[in-house]
Amino acid sequence: MRDKLTKSDVKKIQEEIEHRKLVVRKEAIEAVKEARAHGDLSENFEYHAAKKDKNRNESRIRYLERMLKTAEIVDDTSKEDEVGINNTVELYMEDDDETETYRLVTSVRGSSVNGLISIDSPLGKAILGHKENDRVYIKVNADYGYYVVIRKILNTQEDENDHIRSY
Repeated sequence: MRDKLTKSDVKKIQEEIEHRKLVVRKEAIEAVKEARAHGDLSENFEYHAAKKDKNRNESRIRYLERMLKTAEIVDDTSKEDEVGINNTVELYMEDDDETETYRLVTSVRGSSVNGLISIDSPLGKAILGHKENDRVYIKVNADYGYYVVIRKILNTQEDENDHIRSY
């Protein structure tokens, strides 16, 4: 499955790749050199830890570059009165008789713990494009679903602290 990214997501990924190549890579190589200088490599914990950090950084760079190559670029603009990417929505959960607030984001930013719901999640797919006061059925699986009412749609600016999720 191709990741869906906005132009802003692409920019953040490119910035992370550049930082990892120019800063983190240089620091990791220096750490490996310094640890290697401590002698016997077979029992040198610092050397093995430094190599592991260096390899983790290189792996992350490859992962992000692959993500950019295969991504589908999606538009994050939406009509004023419709739920779209980067909108914050207030949802009334009928089954729980509770109101919850979420922001709809691309799949690489999704973090339900932080109130960020992916457009590829059952909830995100269901509410995308709907309007305030719409009652929407969220199909979780073949046997279960629930209803929500969209109470409020807020256009929110992207948060600088939004990070591309690590795997």
